[in-house]
Amino acid sequence: MKMHQIWMAAATALLVQSGATFAEVQLSTSNDPNAALSASFGALLGAEKSTHDALSEADKVALATGPEAASLFGAKKSAEIEYTAAWLMAQPEPSKKLQSSPEFECLKEALYFESRGENVKGQFAVAEVILNRVDSPAYPNTVCGVVAQGNSQSCQFSYNCDGKAEVMHEAGSEELAARIAALMLQGAPRELTDGATHFHTTAVNPRWSRVFEQTASIGRHLFYRQ
Repeated sequence: MKMHQIWMAAATALLVQSGATFAEVQLSTSNDPNAALSASFGALLGAEKSTHDALSEADKVALATGPEAASLFGAKKSAEIEYTAAWLMAQPEPSKKLQSSPEFECLKEALYFESRGENVKGQFAVAEVILNRVDSPAYPNTVCGVVAQGNSQSCQFSYNCDGKAEVMHEAGSEELAARIAALMLQGAPRELTDGATHFHTTAVNPRWSRVFEQTASIGRHLFYRQ
């Protein structure tokens, strides 16, 4: 369902639910018009809250922001995404506002240093892992918190522990990482790794890989769900 359709459906649901409750109250009012008005208003508010609470998070966003804003930040259908550099570069450049966000910069940096040697699909997959961690109560609730987690001896993301300055020398790789980061932060679907929270290259065999469930193999990376 397109985001403007979700917005219309959510708004209609509120109106229908509220209208039904209003009619129900009208049939059972007393002879006191003030009491009837108060009861009707209270019932309408209750119906609106009940219907609103039943909506999904995406529907709530669509209802609150309207169809245009929702279509900008809402999830893109998987059929609209092509995991190729050509398709990525054909997309609109990330807005200045988005580029000024610390979350955007942290995700772009992580994708560049952790996965620029992978194909586009592999880079999207790494972005999924980072955002899945953000959503998990076991990890920090921001992108920057997730990618910086650890210390100089043990980092969750190895580029933070290699002792090198995070300078992006490859302009093309940086641009691809930026496009992927923008799409993922704007709600692109996470459909490649089945909820993975960990990954490693095929050249290593970390201890946790023998415990966690493997969910995907993309390029030189294996993905796992904790």
